[in-house]
Amino acid sequence: MLAAISHHEVWDIFTSRVFWCGLGGWIVASVIKMAIAAWKTHEFDFTYLVATGGMPSSHSATVSGLAFGIGYANGFGSAECVLAMAFAVITMFDAATVRRAAGEHARVLNAIVRDIKELKFDPQRRFRELLGHTRKEVFWGMLVGIAWATLVCIAFD
Repeated sequence: MLAAISHHEVWDIFTSRVFWCGLGGWIVASVIKMAIAAWKTHEFDFTYLVATGGMPSSHSATVSGLAFGIGYANGFGSAECVLAMAFAVITMFDAATVRRAAGEHARVLNAIVRDIKELKFDPQRRFRELLGHTRKEVFWGMLVGIAWATLVCIAFD
């Protein structure tokens, strides 16, 4: 039988160092990504706050921040930290390989659609090309996550 959970226990997540290590990593990486895009295009595009792809990887920042926060809280040799690191590695590997390949496929499909359009067929759908990350984007996302998590862990001590 499930024990009753009070609303106070649910809100405790917002006082968790680990929660802020992960969420903050995502926010910091997303803001950096938006700033880099604004610097390149000279206009702010707030969709970068929730977009996939780009520099640095917010997915990598989130999972590496979580793993570091869990390691700091429970010990870097703890089962929870090992699990979080495995989760982080799988997420970052997926971002740099599977989702990256899907983005490359979308780029080719969009080129085919452009060619078909020249034949007077007007397809209405474009495929999203910026899905994955380069290894460099993943690496920098990981560094952002670890740096942010380090700051949070120091602040919570």
